[in-house]
Amino acid sequence: MAIVELRQLRYFVAVAEELNFGRAAERLLIAGPSLSQQIKSLERDLGVRLFDRDRRSVALTPAGAALLPHTRELLDRADDLRNRAARIAGSEPVRLGYVNWLPADLTDRASSVARLHIDAWVAPSHAQAARVADGSLDLAVCWIRTDDLEKRGLSARLIGADRLYAVSAGPDTGEVRARDTVVLLDDDATTWVSWNDYAERLAADTGATAVRITDGGVTGPVFFDHVRRHGRPILNSPKGQTTPLPPDLVMRPVVEPKVYWTWSLVWRREELRPAVLGAVDALTEGVGDFGIHAPDAWLPDGDPYQR
Repeated sequence: MAIVELRQLRYFVAVAEELNFGRAAERLLIAGPSLSQQIKSLERDLGVRLFDRDRRSVALTPAGAALLPHTRELLDRADDLRNRAARIAGSEPVRLGYVNWLPADLTDRASSVARLHIDAWVAPSHAQAARVADGSLDLAVCWIRTDDLEKRGLSARLIGADRLYAVSAGPDTGEVRARDTVVLLDDDATTWVSWNDYAERLAADTGATAVRITDGGVTGPVFFDHVRRHGRPILNSPKGQTTPLPPDLVMRPVVEPKVYWTWSLVWRREELRPAVLGAVDALTEGVGDFGIHAPDAWLPDGDPYQR
């Protein structure tokens, strides 16, 4: 006998209870022709006719009536198995690393499927992705490119995005075009390889001015010193967004285009553990696109979410 899917058995029970394909399709949230086709496929796989049907009525055959209670019992057992697996997964620790940002409700989102252990080692995006690839972590929230996903055997889903702004000296808080901003690139590639790659692509695409530095001033107080010295708006990196802004500096929205940095939740493609896969689903369900697909939004080539 061909493999019978639980989904088809659920369809059988719904039609048996409604005795109407239209109502059953509405209840199952599928198209009527698709439901009819699935029932025919189930009948073919089982080798029996489950329903007598014409244009006016639907009725269970003797075989359908005999199989219905056993089907319900099988589905109940499948639901029990799924619930038991979820409880087991929820007690299993899942190791998650990050760079400097996590969703505020991260633990609550995953609580029903996994016990998240947030790794204390805060590291750059490329380092966290490498740790997931080598098994040191199960998940990481980081910035990553499509070619890095392929090279490391990782999968990714969007979990967050930052619209980057510029920091400027003086009172003007108005919009600034991307080509009129400065982007800093640090010679410390060990720490700043992801940001440097992003910033170089931004400068090439928008005409922003790339300036190389050697003092770690992509973020923190030294970054503010660069803003004061340059006299031009400097793009603020995602790492710098948690540093309080001094009173003599202002934030300015960047436009033409609006510049976005994406945060991915990454995991190993060969991952099979229910707790990890359940955490992925729970943490990314319904997150939206954060504006990154707007017509005036910019993402670098190679971003997994670029359209």
